[in-house]
Amino acid sequence: MPFVSRSDDGAIDGIFEQLQEGTAEEFLVDDNPELVARLNASPKVSSVSARQFRLMLRRAGLLDQVKAWVAQQDGETQDAFEYSGTFVKDSQMMAAGFAALGFTVSAVDAFFLAASKL
Repeated sequence: MPFVSRSDDGAIDGIFEQLQEGTAEEFLVDDNPELVARLNASPKVSSVSARQFRLMLRRAGLLDQVKAWVAQQDGETQDAFEYSGTFVKDSQMMAAGFAALGFTVSAVDAFFLAASKL
């Protein structure tokens, strides 16, 4: 039975085994629906390695399409795609590329989550 802290909007943002005075003083039973949902939520992935990103593009059948899109972009975008060691989901280049492919926000999240497991 944990103690939780909450964000300004009331969502659970921390789970602790012991009371955290001034931070996590609210006690919840183990089967509290909000607690169970938080514990079972998929992790949020904000970046993946270049290897993970490219493997996911290949597995999704998108590698050639993305390479063609990158080839039409400016030199900085081309260099970033070719030489970055990490791909950050919320970067401008990622947003532009995924928008060009017609991805929704949830599809981008799913892509990065799947890539993080490779």
